[in-house]
Amino acid sequence: MASAQWPCLILALLSYLAASGFPRSPSRPLGVVDSIEVYSTKISCKVTSRFAHNVVTTRAVNRADTAKEVSFDVELPKTAFITNFTLTIDGVTYPGNVKEKEVAKKQYEKAVSQGKTAGLVKASGRKLEKFTVSVNVAAGSKVTFELTYEELLKRHKGKYEMYLKVQPKQLVKHFEIEADIFEPQGISTLDAEASFVTNDLLGSALTKSFSGKKGHVSFKPSLDQQRSCPTCTDSLLNGDFTITYDVNRESPANVQIVNGYFVHFFAPQGLPVVPKNVVFVIDVSGSMYGRKIQQTKDALLKILEDVKEDDYLNFILFSGDVTTWKDNLVQATPENIQQAREFVMNIHSQGMTNINDALLRGISMLNKAREENAVPERSTSIIIMLTDGDANVGESKPEKIQENVHNAIRGKFPLYNLGFGNNLNYNFLESMALENHGLARRIYEDSDANLQLQGFYEEVANPLLTSVEVEYPENAILDLTQNTYQHFYDGSEIVVAGRLVDKDLNNFKADVKGHGAINDLTFTEEVDMKEMEEALRERDYIFGNYIERLWAYLTIEQLLEKRKNAHGEEKENLTAQALDLSLKYHFVTPLTSMVVTKPEDNEDQTAIADKPGEGPTDAEASYQRPQTPYYYVDGDPHFIIQVPEKDDAICFNIDEDPGTVLRLIQDPITGLTVNGQIIGDKRDSPDSKTSKTYFGKLGIANAQMDFQIEVTPEKIILRNGAAQSTFSWLDTVTVRQDGLSVTINRKKNMVISFGDGVTFVVVLHQVWKKHPVHQDFLGFYVVDSHRMSTQTHGLLGQFFHPFEFKVSDVHPGSDPTKPDATMVVKNHRLTVTRGSQKDYGKDVSSGTKVTCWFVHNNGQGLIDGVHSDYIVPSLF
Repeated sequence: MASAQWPCLILALLSYLAASGFPRSPSRPLGVVDSIEVYSTKISCKVTSRFAHNVVTTRAVNRADTAKEVSFDVELPKTAFITNFTLTIDGVTYPGNVKEKEVAKKQYEKAVSQGKTAGLVKASGRKLEKFTVSVNVAAGSKVTFELTYEELLKRHKGKYEMYLKVQPKQLVKHFEIEADIFEPQGISTLDAEASFVTNDLLGSALTKSFSGKKGHVSFKPSLDQQRSCPTCTDSLLNGDFTITYDVNRESPANVQIVNGYFVHFFAPQGLPVVPKNVVFVIDVSGSMYGRKIQQTKDALLKILEDVKEDDYLNFILFSGDVTTWKDNLVQATPENIQQAREFVMNIHSQGMTNINDALLRGISMLNKAREENAVPERSTSIIIMLTDGDANVGESKPEKIQENVHNAIRGKFPLYNLGFGNNLNYNFLESMALENHGLARRIYEDSDANLQLQGFYEEVANPLLTSVEVEYPENAILDLTQNTYQHFYDGSEIVVAGRLVDKDLNNFKADVKGHGAINDLTFTEEVDMKEMEEALRERDYIFGNYIERLWAYLTIEQLLEKRKNAHGEEKENLTAQALDLSLKYHFVTPLTSMVVTKPEDNEDQTAIADKPGEGPTDAEASYQRPQTPYYYVDGDPHFIIQVPEKDDAICFNIDEDPGTVLRLIQDPITGLTVNGQIIGDKRDSPDSKTSKTYFGKLGIANAQMDFQIEVTPEKIILRNGAAQSTFSWLDTVTVRQDGLSVTINRKKNMVISFGDGVTFVVVLHQVWKKHPVHQDFLGFYVVDSHRMSTQTHGLLGQFFHPFEFKVSDVHPGSDPTKPDATMVVKNHRLTVTRGSQKDYGKDVSSGTKVTCWFVHNNGQGLIDGVHSDYIVPSLF
């Protein structure tokens, strides 16, 4: 059921790290960017029985008279496993080796400490990972990069899709994509298209053909066909190249055996659809306000058009409370569908997030309908939940919610969890779905979010079989992959692989049993080994042990999924099995790393390629919600108070004149104080109605230790009694003394820890020195405050103690993109506005977006007293 991406590749070759920054001029030599010529790029893809083996090869030469850095980028599907990488410079090859992740890290920690390693693989967008490696190439020298990776193509909506992102960034003399497909069942359809060229141009550069078991696609544009215009020297190859195909299905099942390993494909057609009982559990908390709730409503309205009259359905909405459309499941009659449309159109968002009660209500509704025979006997039940945040009302511990849900479903139907955006615990949603025979899918916050939601529903809209079991002769099979499935959905495919006990078996029988819409079905496939050998004689066209590698790929994938919900000894065993197979078959998985050694300045440099997990999507956009309270002030002093129990944040500004010193933290028990002095812009911006202010100086003092730290964007002064040390932001240094640690990270931030339990981070924001308006400033972050006393006060310090607030009555404000609401806090009723700020605590350059409720008038009603109470005469 997982979406199929073509592993064949997704190529984005940067011929030189800064290549994209160079102007394209007609006078520049063909295909040369800053003296680096990429003269050949070939993507070779061999697909045998859905298993794809892909090799990306790029050759370049340094035409300069000095050494230059050349970078190689390939974007590949997240579901693919890298199996090899080699770098060849002037005939000398530097291979990559797959090692256990911990072994690789220990072996190369010296290189890490010297700053000589780099992570080679990073998440890139929705479906892809980017592999990047760069190397210095001497004048006149040639370099060849070769990356190999493999993946099992999964059938999605009736076809296998091969998705290639093509982006060479310069004209390439020999550019070619070549895909050879071998399917023993025979190929029924094959097509190819490109988003970046017209059909006329594509037609002359593209060849595609299929006959019987073989298919071939070749895309080989000439230099002239690559040009963005007849006289241009930049490339128009920038976009998606997609190949789709499917196989003949004269029989619903197909078994193939090679060298003692077998694979069994099962995808029946023409069966009636099993009626569904669907409960949609939808998050309507305040964070869904605006575009997200509108896209959800649009998707649900479209889904209602596709619901079949035999289906039964209901809607459960949850915020702080749980509400249902109907008390019980109702049949999807035209009258009920019209009522459902009216209900969906009136959905609005407000309040908190009560996942536990909402899911338990939905599960109870499905169980009750089955027990009371209120739904057809041969129908099947599913529950689909959509949420954009973490639970913060009722039962909010993820492990307890997961336990409650598992005990309520008891394996009777699947749970599908859709996580909207990045501000949520995706691992929890995935773990809970997998434990209940479903899956999780991230819905990306984008203009097509409604289409993503509809697309997911289409995948599960047409169950053809339930309780599917794949059976083989007793004592004949070893190491079988998953062979029971709650549902078979139309357009997908069940794949089972394993090992034969007896390699010399003459024949082989496989049964697939399942419950259909009308009756129980058994599909039997008998395989004659001699006929099988004849059918697979075309060895020149396929790669040798492909079924064994397919079995290993599928086994590792399923072991890693099981591992997500395992504990203790079971988890250790699953990890050991997956690790052994990853090392044996040379796959880069979450348990292994590929170690690449490359020449650099007369010594070898080591880089490690790891497989990123499906946590947050990419570093800039993602945001890991803190598990403990988190406080900071940054920018035009924006004060942010994050309260993880509420899954929310409060923010306010302080408007004061430059030169004013504000008390941020004061703890009379520990003797800690933090004060900040405000600076303004060099002059008012012509675009701004008000002048911006920031913190330009911070004073951190510990009276008990007789210690002071003065921080400005230019320097850091440490005073210990009468002694004084001065450092610049160009330093990387750690200073330690009893109960204190100060670490300066060059041009980024400094971390100050007072023992265990008090940690501050000061972030440096630098602007262009000649900027006519802005100047450098500081941000201040409290990442740990649990050892500070209950008497701590100050603009930030007063929030170190637990406090209650409640948000209600979310309604449109003066800005249509920012709703207003009523907040009750500290016995005050305030009008607040939904907004967002940036958290630069982990990523100084881009920051991560944090949504918060903005309290107006210098925080009045939220802070104790008024803001002028916090003005102090000096920094210390």
